[in-house]
Amino acid sequence: MTKELLEGNFAMAEAAVRAGCEAYFGYPITPQTEILEWMSHRMPELKRTFLQAESEVAAINMVYGAACTGTRVMSSSSSPGVSLMMEGLSYIAGTEVPVVLIDVVRGGPGLGNIAPAQSDYNQLNHGGGHGDYHQIVLAPASVQEAIDMTVLAFELAEKYRNIVVVMADGSVGQMMEPAELPEMRPVTRIQGDWPVTGNVGRPPRVLTSIYIDPPAEEVYNHKILNKWYDIQANEIRYKEYYLDDADFVVVGFGTAGRIALTSVRAARAEGIKVGLLRPITTSPFPFSQLDELSKRAQGMLVVEMNTGQMLDDVRLAAKGRLPVEFYGRPGGMMPFPDDILGEIRRLAHTPLTTEGDPRKRWMDRVRTGELMLR
Repeated sequence: MTKELLEGNFAMAEAAVRAGCEAYFGYPITPQTEILEWMSHRMPELKRTFLQAESEVAAINMVYGAACTGTRVMSSSSSPGVSLMMEGLSYIAGTEVPVVLIDVVRGGPGLGNIAPAQSDYNQLNHGGGHGDYHQIVLAPASVQEAIDMTVLAFELAEKYRNIVVVMADGSVGQMMEPAELPEMRPVTRIQGDWPVTGNVGRPPRVLTSIYIDPPAEEVYNHKILNKWYDIQANEIRYKEYYLDDADFVVVGFGTAGRIALTSVRAARAEGIKVGLLRPITTSPFPFSQLDELSKRAQGMLVVEMNTGQMLDDVRLAAKGRLPVEFYGRPGGMMPFPDDILGEIRRLAHTPLTTEGDPRKRWMDRVRTGELMLR
């Protein structure tokens, strides 16, 4: 295989096709509409199912129905559209059927804008829908990773009968980079004793998320929690850069993590012993890895394109052992490498504290003009 110059959205759509996606249901919303556009002609030409629904609510419920038959199915959307899907995602989680969702994140809250952001971290990683459930969330930082994670998403969804979300911010969806697509895989239906495939010489099957009896609901909640423990034990993924001798650790996912790597390299050239941990699975989150780093590092810097959502998970992992600082650019703004480099210098050369909220310190510096935003 050779690399091609590919746009992220088109690449993720084609990766899903080549991974054997048999059905796609979605609704157009910027900055992910190119996924739906690609599927609108690619799926019919392969005699697969494509349907543009009348809303995100309708789309996710169509996905739910198709998933119950063992069909490899997906949808895609962006932040406000994903918010509308939350009830359907909760039903899917409660029924334990495998579903893939691509979320190309934009600025928010509300309708927001169409610029790249990471504002969906909490609603995706901490269960935006009601009930006790967890989604696997993959956070690519390049077009190649977006391709690879789309393929992986289908595998993980079917392995665990779980929702898997590819959380790609708008920059990953819209950028063009050289990347390699996978070979085409055949379309196959999931085999097993749970898909609803028609009652032919066997007892009927019922898929539901309704457990009217509270003790039965409690037992079911325990069941899906135990499955999540299995996922935590086996599916945590992350990238490490320059951490072997690092006194300071930068933590960033997706595009923010990719930009931060440039800053880390520049700081290394200045003699600052700093490294980067970039979570690939933001759910399950690499708590134990950050826990270990917090025992030997002198400080951490969390970089996000929001007002500090992953920050809470990093602080939980660090357990107050060391100062944790924050640098964010919310609302569709992206950080510059020089800005993050300035924060690394501050981390390395300024007395810091473990007390208080890093967000407030960040905002106080913005408000007083100490921290200039471009």
